[in-house]
Amino acid sequence: MSNAVEIPPVDEFNRTLVANVHPSDWVNPEPSGRYNLVVIGAGTAGLVTAAGAAGLGAKVALIERHLMGGDCLNVGCVPSKALISAARAAAGLRKAADFGVCAPEEPQVDFPAIMQRMRRLRAGISRHDSAKRFRDLGVDVFIGEGRFDGDGTVRVGDRTLSYKRAVIATGARAAAPPIPGLDQVDYLTNETLFSLTELPRRLAVLGAGPIGCEMAQTFARFGSEVFLIEAMHGILPREDEDASAIVKDSLLRDGVKLLCCGKGTSISRDADGVRIQLESHGESYDISADQLLVSVGRAPNVEGLGLESVGVEFDSRTGVKIDERSRTTNPRIYACGDICFPYKFTHTADFQARIVIGNALFFGRSKTSALTIPWCTYTNPEIAHVGLYEKEAIERGFKVQTFVQELKDVDRAILEGETQGFVKVHVKEGTDRILGATIVAAHAGEMISEITLAMVGGLGLKAVGSTIHPYPTQTDAIRKIGDLYSRTRLTPFVQGLFKKWLTWTR
Repeated sequence: MSNAVEIPPVDEFNRTLVANVHPSDWVNPEPSGRYNLVVIGAGTAGLVTAAGAAGLGAKVALIERHLMGGDCLNVGCVPSKALISAARAAAGLRKAADFGVCAPEEPQVDFPAIMQRMRRLRAGISRHDSAKRFRDLGVDVFIGEGRFDGDGTVRVGDRTLSYKRAVIATGARAAAPPIPGLDQVDYLTNETLFSLTELPRRLAVLGAGPIGCEMAQTFARFGSEVFLIEAMHGILPREDEDASAIVKDSLLRDGVKLLCCGKGTSISRDADGVRIQLESHGESYDISADQLLVSVGRAPNVEGLGLESVGVEFDSRTGVKIDERSRTTNPRIYACGDICFPYKFTHTADFQARIVIGNALFFGRSKTSALTIPWCTYTNPEIAHVGLYEKEAIERGFKVQTFVQELKDVDRAILEGETQGFVKVHVKEGTDRILGATIVAAHAGEMISEITLAMVGGLGLKAVGSTIHPYPTQTDAIRKIGDLYSRTRLTPFVQGLFKKWLTWTR
């Protein structure tokens, strides 16, 4: 059976990518004895598990049926952020006159060049996830379908691998919603979007979650007419309402046409591509689009693994069942990443994999519930969040005090023309203990780590406020939150004592 894989368009960059992450001439090694760890799936979770375990001296086998690097490298974080950076450049040119810089009224977007740049950068990054690199790290890399073949063994082609412990890290894929007619048309998902070579004149996007919003704004900035369709009210329904409202306004300014609270959606072919009919806020819409992007959820890759044969419980919607130590219902088998965890982020898969290494190889007792997980949606402005939302904190029995610093009162944000946003921090009432935070800013994803570090380190807003920040920076908004907290400690009684002291010391 040929190992050959092609990723369209077939150019020098995609050929380099494939040569790294699914080399057609790869020869699977001969298994030698029992492995300490057999890892099925070479996305972020699997790669971190395999490299980390091998670095500690374990004998490790890594199995991948398609592309090493998983979604993040091939069809997720890496290509999408390359496009987002290009879209921000185009938007910057459109705003140049606001800074007194002369630029063409409408930048000329070369979409094929943008996509070629993405493929070039992705190919370069792919070296880090390559089969050769992991072989050089001491990992036995197997290209092919991995399937449990009785307790203690995994089958890959004509090879049988024996293991002491195994890890399932097969990730998830784009899910298709049950919309009438969707199965009768060609549509894009994140797995095919980045193979486009021509800019769609009209793009319809189903789902206003993170991927939908990021790509809707990006393609609108490239010049597409974009329709963003969401069944619920507004966009990013899981985020802080004030935060999603700011991003919604930004998308509308960029020309995205939002159709939320969509009902009765149906899809069919038409002469130009795809026809979408729906009702939004009492009005009927009949939209034609050249391309349709579906971004409404993920489905775990549980099929074909032989999980039933080894007593691993799973659900086709939620994935493999694990406990807090990432063990499946078979104590010899662990799982990590999108296949089993509700927080489907690359950085979460990374740190869950670290938990698996310790627990599977060294009888560790680390728990996933101890992870403090930030995340970011890379619209412009970005939304970043960590910890609890206010509603969640109240549901858990906390009395919440909230501090908000708007960017319109932060000097660097004013100078950058990026005043639409804020830093919002929730604390346990009467204390400076941080329960959660949301940041809306051009680079919120860079800023949220300061709050995350404070939470992990047990530092409160008092420590944040007493930390010197460079001036002028947008992160100074976080320090100002600390100042807001400190002012609440100046009760009328304390202020009275200060006045008496100052009068006495004159």
